[in-house]
Amino acid sequence: MRLLMVFTTLLLLSSELFANNRERLQEANFAATHEISQNKLERKNQSVLTYLWADVYAAAFYAPPKASASQAVAKPLTQRLELYYFRNIDSQDVIKAAWAALERQHDAATLDALRPNIDALHATFRDIRPDDRYALNLNADGGLTLEINGTVAYTSQDPALAKAYLGIWLSPNGLSDKLRTSLLAD
Repeated sequence: MRLLMVFTTLLLLSSELFANNRERLQEANFAATHEISQNKLERKNQSVLTYLWADVYAAAFYAPPKASASQAVAKPLTQRLELYYFRNIDSQDVIKAAWAALERQHDAATLDALRPNIDALHATFRDIRPDDRYALNLNADGGLTLEINGTVAYTSQDPALAKAYLGIWLSPNGLSDKLRTSLLAD
């Protein structure tokens, strides 16, 4: 009986905790298309990252109309990864999670070479609030742009940084293989 009371209380206190993906994606309201440097992109896939029963953010992946999501990542073609947050997250927690994924994906020598640019990118992060949007844009020439709530916060022309950082979401052993699979489904 006590367990039932606890469960009922949790449901009443946090109905948003159990919102379904369709509702969360409607809340995120990702555009169907996006333009980067005169390259029209279309939304290929979108998904919700859930951690310990809590929806953390919704993600949308954009690529050129004539390419599948997996083709865009493999080439690489111009692409966009947009995240819409549902929860407060301390910027240091985001940075720790990014480094954990990067350390799973890359050897120490690669990370040592990338560290100055990754640190510069991380220096632009701020504490995340519900409704915040972060977007990583990769140009076909390998340039990376970070937007925070529609404003450019960081730009780099280092293709290795762009590939590694987008890889946190789009390469194996990143933050979530389930999210990656959803975003790159053809």
